[in-house]
Amino acid sequence: MQKQQRFGIVLPIILFSYFMIILDNSIIFTSTAKIATDLGLNTQSLAWITNAYALTFGGFLLFAGKAGDIFGRKNFFILGLVIFSLSSLLVGLATSAPMIITMRAIQGIGSAILAPSTLALLMDNYTDGMRTRAIAYYGATGGLGASFGLVIGGLITTYASWRVGFFINVPIGLIMLLLAIKYLKRSKTYQQQLDFWGTLLSVIGVTALVYSIDGSRYRLVALVVAIATLSWFVAHERRASVPIMPLLLFKDAERSWAYLTRFFFVGVSLAYFFLTPLAMQQVYGFTPLQAALGFLPETVPQFIAALLVSRLTTRYRPAQIIAVGMGLIAIGSLMAALIKVQSGYWLAIALPMVVLGIGQGIALGMLTVAGVAHTNATLSGSASGVINAIHQIGGSIGLSAVVALTSQYTQPVQSYNWSLIWITVIAILGLIGAIGILKAAQGQPKAQSSNR
Repeated sequence: MQKQQRFGIVLPIILFSYFMIILDNSIIFTSTAKIATDLGLNTQSLAWITNAYALTFGGFLLFAGKAGDIFGRKNFFILGLVIFSLSSLLVGLATSAPMIITMRAIQGIGSAILAPSTLALLMDNYTDGMRTRAIAYYGATGGLGASFGLVIGGLITTYASWRVGFFINVPIGLIMLLLAIKYLKRSKTYQQQLDFWGTLLSVIGVTALVYSIDGSRYRLVALVVAIATLSWFVAHERRASVPIMPLLLFKDAERSWAYLTRFFFVGVSLAYFFLTPLAMQQVYGFTPLQAALGFLPETVPQFIAALLVSRLTTRYRPAQIIAVGMGLIAIGSLMAALIKVQSGYWLAIALPMVVLGIGQGIALGMLTVAGVAHTNATLSGSASGVINAIHQIGGSIGLSAVVALTSQYTQPVQSYNWSLIWITVIAILGLIGAIGILKAAQGQPKAQSSNR
């Protein structure tokens, strides 16, 4: 009880704000059909509702992580809340394709500001064991927002209007805004110039990369632009006096392995998240709401595991916990691939989901801990931006890769079963990354406080 009181009001403000942006991103998956009907959208326009959000979210993350260090994380957090809440209102009020696509793009900018700001604020307000527990709750919030977003989206789409899913952000955002103004302390600012060229190159490069995966036309051109621009970006960051993404972050082996592992972790999660509800509807004839509720065998264990993981940190290193979590994800994926979808929901989906959910709940928060390991105050904002950028890009690449590798299969059963095989391959790569974290963390004191 005392530990809970020590966190104060700051942790709920941060977690509710983060939950809001993750929840909203998941709700859209169960709302697209009704949005298309209400606004008269074709398939291409409908895809851009998701793509516009992904492009701006992924493109502005590194900029937002660094800008928060310069302008103050509290100020930037408040700005993100305002942008996200207002754009959510306008998405809900949208009457045409251009309006909803534009507002979703602006909403992505708000999310890009909020995501690294929330994590950096945790780093500012908590230290040592409390910081580890707070980040574990942060990771649990991300997983729960994604999981419950499907269920809430299914309920809203079935019994109300898809617009409600966006309108609810407005009162929540207003409450969080008032609480943030009152209770968040002003964080230290760093007298640095914003890396203009680094910002421009990162936005163009990441945006082009995301578009090359999710876009509908000129994807090869976008990929060439992404490779060229990101290569230029890395060369520039190596020379910049105040880089937007300090390459020093990647000199620490534990952080580097954590970034790679997170890339595969999110690739597995998003691919499974996107394809499994679709399979439940196509193979078993589930309604959207039934498919959403069909994720409870993953959501509930994930929630319980995420709550318990903070206790594990008193006995085990984050690297050890990550290895166990990624191992369970690989086992759950392999179970689903071997059992096959035609074996029925309970055996083929619900049972592997339990194992997957426990693994995800255990691993996600500790991956965040490893991703900011050994950073000092001047690096924590940049590290937060890198973590969130990898999270966004890893999910897009993982999903797109699985879809591309199984595009030749037209039958739902065959397509999903092959998808599970490739998801398992990605999960195994994530497990290899987790072993890398474990090896890098060997020899480090359990409560590492030094900065690198």
